[in-house]
Amino acid sequence: MIDKSLKIISTFLSAAALSFALVLPTAAGAESTSKDDIFWVLELELAEGADETFDSLIAEMVASTEEEKGALTYETYRDGNKVYFLERYDTNEDVIIHLGNFGSKFAERFLAILTPGSFKVYGPADEAVREALAGFNPEYYDPHKGFAR
Repeated sequence: MIDKSLKIISTFLSAAALSFALVLPTAAGAESTSKDDIFWVLELELAEGADETFDSLIAEMVASTEEEKGALTYETYRDGNKVYFLERYDTNEDVIIHLGNFGSKFAERFLAILTPGSFKVYGPADEAVREALAGFNPEYYDPHKGFAR
């Protein structure tokens, strides 16, 4: 049952990632009417017995991120101890602002209960963003063609 649920969630997140990737901006020089946004899906493993700590921490993180003007999407999904973050930011600068806030307010508590796994970043992530995310070992997918509304 858990394996089936995990497959359903994984399929949903893969479809969500694909649909978001399809509306991301095109590469420099190509025709596009889309925005310069960055989006990612981060998969993590929650430590056993950390449910209450996790729920409290996530409530704080959502409230804090909601105050960031350039944070367009900030959602968590969960299947047992698997946790997925779906995040989207308006610009590279907005990603850096968010990561600064995350680092100063939440990173220590976050990494004490969550182990990073798969991390896929979509959009025109610049060198500063790539450097800031390097510790999570992300895979990057550059924009190709599409549009965003």
